[in-house]
Amino acid sequence: MIVFAVLAVEGKKIINSVICLSLLSLLSVLGFVLMKALDVAVTEAVIGSGLVTILFVFTLLGVKGEEIKEGEEKCEESLL
Repeated sequence: MIVFAVLAVEGKKIINSVICLSLLSLLSVLGFVLMKALDVAVTEAVIGSGLVTILFVFTLLGVKGEEIKEGEEKCEESLL
Protein backbone atom coordinates (compact mmCIF):
# COMPACT_ATOMS: atom_id res chain seq x y z
CA MET A 1 0.00 0.00 0.00
CA ILE A 2 2.84 2.37 0.76
CA VAL A 3 4.22 1.91 -2.76
CA PHE A 4 0.94 2.97 -4.36
CA ALA A 5 0.65 5.92 -1.97
CA VAL A 6 4.12 7.16 -2.92
CA LEU A 7 3.40 6.63 -6.63
CA ALA A 8 0.13 8.55 -6.31
CA VAL A 9 1.90 11.53 -4.73
CA GLU A 10 5.05 11.47 -6.86
CA GLY A 11 3.46 10.63 -10.23
CA LYS A 12 4.47 12.81 -13.16
CA LYS A 13 1.16 12.37 -14.98
CA ILE A 14 -2.05 13.12 -13.14
CA ILE A 15 -3.92 10.17 -14.65
CA ASN A 16 -1.26 7.78 -13.33
CA SER A 17 -1.66 9.30 -9.88
CA VAL A 18 -5.42 8.79 -10.07
CA ILE A 19 -4.91 5.14 -11.04
CA CYS A 20 -2.48 4.59 -8.17
CA LEU A 21 -4.93 6.24 -5.77
CA SER A 22 -7.67 3.92 -6.99
CA LEU A 23 -5.42 0.88 -6.52
CA LEU A 24 -4.57 2.09 -3.03
CA SER A 25 -8.25 2.31 -2.25
CA LEU A 26 -8.83 -1.21 -3.59
CA LEU A 27 -6.04 -2.54 -1.40
CA SER A 28 -7.59 -0.86 1.62
CA VAL A 29 -10.87 -2.59 0.74
CA LEU A 30 -9.00 -5.89 0.83
CA GLY A 31 -7.58 -4.97 4.23
CA PHE A 32 -11.03 -4.13 5.58
CA VAL A 33 -12.38 -7.47 4.30
CA LEU A 34 -9.53 -9.33 5.99
CA MET A 35 -10.34 -7.51 9.24
CA LYS A 36 -14.00 -8.56 8.77
CA ALA A 37 -15.23 -4.98 8.57
CA LEU A 38 -17.48 -5.64 5.60
CA ASP A 39 -19.60 -2.51 5.97
CA VAL A 40 -16.51 -0.31 5.86
CA ALA A 41 -15.13 -2.33 2.92
CA VAL A 42 -18.30 -1.85 0.89
CA THR A 43 -18.37 1.86 1.65
CA GLU A 44 -14.71 2.25 0.68
CA ALA A 45 -15.24 0.24 -2.51
CA VAL A 46 -18.22 2.30 -3.61
CA ILE A 47 -17.02 5.76 -2.61
CA GLY A 48 -13.23 5.50 -2.50
CA SER A 49 -12.57 3.24 -5.46
CA GLY A 50 -15.58 3.94 -7.63
CA LEU A 51 -17.05 7.37 -7.16
CA VAL A 52 -13.86 9.30 -6.45
CA THR A 53 -12.00 7.69 -9.37
CA ILE A 54 -14.83 8.47 -11.77
CA LEU A 55 -15.01 12.05 -10.46
CA PHE A 56 -11.26 12.55 -10.93
CA VAL A 57 -11.26 11.08 -14.45
CA PHE A 58 -14.20 13.18 -15.64
CA THR A 59 -12.66 16.28 -14.08
CA LEU A 60 -9.39 15.60 -15.88
CA LEU A 61 -11.24 15.13 -19.15
CA GLY A 62 -13.09 18.42 -18.60
CA VAL A 63 -9.91 20.30 -17.80
CA LYS A 64 -8.16 18.78 -20.81
CA GLY A 65 -11.05 19.88 -23.03
CA GLU A 66 -10.84 23.44 -21.70
CA GLU A 67 -7.07 23.52 -22.27
CA ILE A 68 -7.59 22.48 -25.89
CA LYS A 69 -10.25 25.19 -26.38
CA GLU A 70 -8.00 27.84 -24.81
CA GLY A 71 -5.11 26.74 -27.02
CA GLU A 72 -7.28 27.04 -30.13
CA GLU A 73 -8.41 30.53 -29.08
CA LYS A 74 -4.81 31.64 -28.51
CA CYS A 75 -3.84 30.21 -31.87
CA GLU A 76 -6.65 32.09 -33.60
CA GLU A 77 -5.69 35.32 -31.82
CA SER A 78 -2.08 34.99 -32.88
CA LEU A 79 -3.14 34.55 -36.50
CA LEU A 80 -5.14 37.80 -36.40
